[in-house]
Amino acid sequence: MRIAQYELDNPLILAPMAGVTDRPFRLLCKELGAGMTVSEMIASNPKLWNTKKSLMRSDHTGEPGIRSVQIAGAEPEMMAQAAKHNVDNGAEVIDINMGCPAKKVCKKAAGSALLQHPDLVEDIVKAVVGAVDVPVTLKIRTGWNPDNRNGVDIAKIAQDNGIQALAVHGRTRACKFQGFAEYDTIAAIKQAVEIPVIANGDITNPEKAKFVLEHTGADALMIGRGAQGNPWIFREIWHYLQTGELLAPPSIEEVRDVMVRHVKGLHQFYGEVMGPKIARKHVTWYLQEQADSKEFRSTFNRIDEGAEQIDVLNLYFEQKQQAKAA
Repeated sequence: MRIAQYELDNPLILAPMAGVTDRPFRLLCKELGAGMTVSEMIASNPKLWNTKKSLMRSDHTGEPGIRSVQIAGAEPEMMAQAAKHNVDNGAEVIDINMGCPAKKVCKKAAGSALLQHPDLVEDIVKAVVGAVDVPVTLKIRTGWNPDNRNGVDIAKIAQDNGIQALAVHGRTRACKFQGFAEYDTIAAIKQAVEIPVIANGDITNPEKAKFVLEHTGADALMIGRGAQGNPWIFREIWHYLQTGELLAPPSIEEVRDVMVRHVKGLHQFYGEVMGPKIARKHVTWYLQEQADSKEFRSTFNRIDEGAEQIDVLNLYFEQKQQAKAA
């Protein structure tokens, strides 16, 4: 899998997710097998570039691999400026967001709301591609609503105007994250264009990953919610695609080590106030499949101090190991 001059380590990409794919999580997913990661969405409005949130979202210090930064907006010139700004700050790939279904994004006619306006899509793509000398990629949905799946038309516009790879989430804007992703439209898009197509949506295990690749003919997979609390998904899928065999799940010891390291990384990245708050949702995701974790998660979510979070996490896993040995 290549994006212009860049060759990915493997065809598995961590999807950009606002509030999730920060630097600590990107580093972890890369370490555990992601072929590429994409930053959280950065607004194209220059007034927001120097806010704490935007500066942290664009922080790639020490990250290995290809640095892909996603930008969002609805004005071609502003998007072009945002692309240049992020390239000046180290972005090696610029990704345009036309996939986000969030109301606060769409009401500004950005994200997947743009799919209603193919002419504006073309103007934005032209402006961004013309503004930078790095590859530009695009993330879309299959259309605006189930009666208006115009993903094939948008894909052709993207290819004709210099987009180097296209990620497609198998739902429309109206579907948000409800129901099930459909892959027929992604397959039709793959047939209609020559640029690499990346399939996205409901990829939560190795068997599903193989099915989606075979059904769509896609060149790569993009994994979002399936990686929340499960950064091991990348190595598990890649192993299965290569060998046809399922890897054993991570041991209790590895889950503990990765969780503790992740939480410590969040404390360090966000500081002593925000770090523990942000750690709560990640710990909830890690432990949501554990039958005995409900009470622990409730306790953890009331802790405001970083060192105490680490202590109770270690204690939780010590008790699990003791119970297993008993």
